[in-house]
Amino acid sequence: MTSKLIAGLLIVAGIIHLLPLSGVLGAERLATLYGLSFDEPNTLILMRSRAVLFGLLGALLIYAAFRPLLQPVAFAGGLISVLSFLYVAWASPGYNDAIRRVVIADWVALGCLLLALVLYAIDHAER
Repeated sequence: MTSKLIAGLLIVAGIIHLLPLSGVLGAERLATLYGLSFDEPNTLILMRSRAVLFGLLGALLIYAAFRPLLQPVAFAGGLISVLSFLYVAWASPGYNDAIRRVVIADWVALGCLLLALVLYAIDHAER
C-alpha cells in the first residue's frame, strides 16, 4: 500500500513538472504560462529550453513512480527543483498572478515529494 501511495505522490509531482513542457511550443504558450512577453529571441530560447528540462524532470518523477530504484534520484531532482524555485520566488516579492500559480503548484509538489520521501524512508527502515 505504501508503495502505491509513494507512486501516486510522485506522479502528481511529475505532472506538475510536465506542465511547463508546453512552453516548448513557443512564445504564446510561454506567455500564457508565466504572464510575460517573450518577444526577445534569446529569452525565448532559454525559456523553451527550460521547458524541455522540466519535461525531463517530470518524466523522471513519473517513471520513478514505477521504478523504486530510481526514487531517491527523483526525490533529489524534484526537491532541488521546487525548493530552489520557492526560494527564488520568496526572495523576489512582487511577482505576477501567473507566477503566483507556479508558486502554489510548487508548494503542492513540495508537499507530495516530502510526504513520499517520508513514506519511502519509513518503508525502507522497516526492511
